[in-house]
Amino acid sequence: MKRKAKTTKSIVIAALSAVIMLTGWQPAGKAEAAANAVPSYEVKFLLNADRVLNQDQTLQDQVKETFRIEEPAARMLVEYFDTGSLDLNGSGWNVRFRKKEDKKKYEMTYKKRYAIVNGDINAALDQANRDGFSAADTNYDAEIDWGYGKQTLSFSNDKEVSAAKGLMLPSEKDALEILVNNIPGKLDKTNGSGWGTAVLKKSYAHGPVSVSKYSGTFDGLKTDIELWPIVSADGNGTENIIEISFKTDDYTTAASSRTKLLNLLEGKGWLVPADSLKTNLVLERY
Repeated sequence: MKRKAKTTKSIVIAALSAVIMLTGWQPAGKAEAAANAVPSYEVKFLLNADRVLNQDQTLQDQVKETFRIEEPAARMLVEYFDTGSLDLNGSGWNVRFRKKEDKKKYEMTYKKRYAIVNGDINAALDQANRDGFSAADTNYDAEIDWGYGKQTLSFSNDKEVSAAKGLMLPSEKDALEILVNNIPGKLDKTNGSGWGTAVLKKSYAHGPVSVSKYSGTFDGLKTDIELWPIVSADGNGTENIIEISFKTDDYTTAASSRTKLLNLLEGKGWLVPADSLKTNLVLERY
């Protein structure tokens, strides 16, 4: 009886060995970590409002000619949602609600940010990967925001719902309900399960800001100039924040065209030598 059992066991082992040789099957083991996300690049600089705007707050002709801007500015309303103490922002999240005049949809963006220290993009990507933002997650677009003096890694989850064409936002209550109903899992689970939903429900609209966006080209790349008239620090007027930007998937292109754009803006006296903080200004002043 024992001899028969031993013979049967030998046959089973031989059969399994044959399967492994033919199929390359491996026993279950530790899963390999997902690869880091591959980011695109958005280069951004600030423009001096006194040097590039007409008195009616439109772009001067020399700026339009330089960047081959031929169409009138597109208009949109933008607001951010956060608590009075900016709990979302403090945990690296921005929640944006936007309506473009010519689109039949509301656009929501949930963005997670990581600081890039001393240009070490890989370190930021490694940290994001540990937090679950990897190449395996196709719900988020990874991007390096490359400004005058700093870089920031961001992961954006974009969603939209149908709306009427025109320049109008829903009520604050309705916009917040839409944002809560569409909250992505990673935001909701930040700092613990359900944290994101709880904080977002306590948030209010910071804004809206009526933004004008001009589209042109520079160095063969689509280039945008946005005018953000943001309430001034004393609340008695507005401060014009003007941002020029272009996007590319390639680091070498981003670096090369960034240098060219920086030199052009400095040469014409249009550059503000600082990084853009428009999102923080909106959150703080509204």
